[in-house]
This record gives sequence, C-alpha cells and structure tokens, in this order.
Amino acid sequence: MGALVEKETEQASAVGQESTAIISMIERAARDPSVDIDKMERLMLMQERIFDRNAKSAYSAALAQMQPELPAIKERGGIKDRGGKVQSTYALWEDINTAIKPVLAAHGFAISFRISHPEGCIAVTGVLSHKDGHSEETTIHLPHDGSGSKNAVQAVGSSTSYGKRYTASALLNLTSYGDDDDGYHGGNSETISSDQAETVRALAVEVKADINKFLNFFRAESISDLAAKDYDRAIGMLNAKRVQP
Repeated sequence: MGALVEKETEQASAVGQESTAIISMIERAARDPSVDIDKMERLMLMQERIFDRNAKSAYSAALAQMQPELPAIKERGGIKDRGGKVQSTYALWEDINTAIKPVLAAHGFAISFRISHPEGCIAVTGVLSHKDGHSEETTIHLPHDGSGSKNAVQAVGSSTSYGKRYTASALLNLTSYGDDDDGYHGGNSETISSDQAETVRALAVEVKADINKFLNFFRAESISDLAAKDYDRAIGMLNAKRVQP
C-alpha cells in the first residue's frame, strides 16, 4: 500500500509540473501578437487535458491514502422472513454516513447522490468528488421497495436508502460485519504473531502514529491484541502516513 501511495503521489507531482509548463507557454503565446487564434485554442485544449489528468491523478493518490482508514461498518439492519426471523443483516445508511464523513473530509473527498425515476423505477447515482476537481460515479436502478406494510412514500425512501448504501460501498470499497462474523474486531479472532506485533510497533513509532487512536480504530487493547485478519490493513494504514503532510 505504501508503494502504491508513493507512486500515485509522484505521478500527481509530475502532471502538476507539466501543467505549470503549459500555463507558462499559453501566457507567452498570449503576449505574442503574431500567434493566431487556432493555435491559442489548441493550447487551451491542451491545458484542459492536463488539468483533467492532474485532477484524476490527485484523486487516485488521495483515494490510495484514504482506503486504509475507512472503517468496517457494523450491520445493524435486518431483513426478516414472514415469521419475523432475521434472514440477513446489512449496514444502515446512517451508520455508514456517520462513519465515513470525517474520513472523507480529512482527505478532501465528498460524496453526493442524484435521484431520478426512469420508467417507473428509482435510479440512485453516487458521486465521489475530490477537492481538486475529479469525480467518479456509479448508478444502480431499483424497483420501489413495497415489502412489509410500507406506503408509497416509505417504499421510495427504502429504495433510495438502499441505493445510497450500494453506491457508496461500491465507490469506496466498504466492508461490513455482523454480530456472528467470527469476532470481526477481536474477541474470538486469532491475534497477530509476536514478530508481526513488533513490525507494527516499529512502524507506528517510525511514522509517529497516534497509538491510542490506532488501537481504538481496530478495537484492540494493545498492539499484541491486534486481530490477525487486520494485520495487512494496519500495515497499509501506517505506511500511508509516510506520505501525508
């Protein structure tokens, strides 16, 4: 993960230098009365392409830095059968939104949604935007959720909420866990080895990580109590701090 973040950052820097060179070229051309309009238009189009590439590169670098910090969401919602027994669980949109908003803001991202109603269904488009101008989006088409005793308004609201959960999870590669997921955050899960604990401890010191915040994130009392399944994610999160200002 650290190597990926460094590569994305280097690419963003290179594109930024290229953009600066193009701007200087346009400024010189604008001061030259012999430069024709067609040439200026071609330079402007070139500048727009450079800006677009620069914004996309910055988006990719910021997303790579942010990924390890996105939390797993507990599944508090449930789908029940006719007998009232919960068949499956899911993360509620309000839980997802509360968990991801501070992480998105810290890395210059914002997520928004567009809702439309083509051909009697509901289309929810999630848009992940970065402060430097680039954005990515994905859309899901859903029927009105008329299950249970929902009225028409509630059916639209239920489908819209599902669409937000789905598109946000797709854009951010979010994960969720239920109460019976083998002790996802500790408890019954296997902990890391002593060698792995030493690696995490040394890396945390090197990047000057906030140990208490780090342990709270993984719900571990100490580095030695870190769940084995969280080891790679923990290393990725710490490596990401190397390139943070």
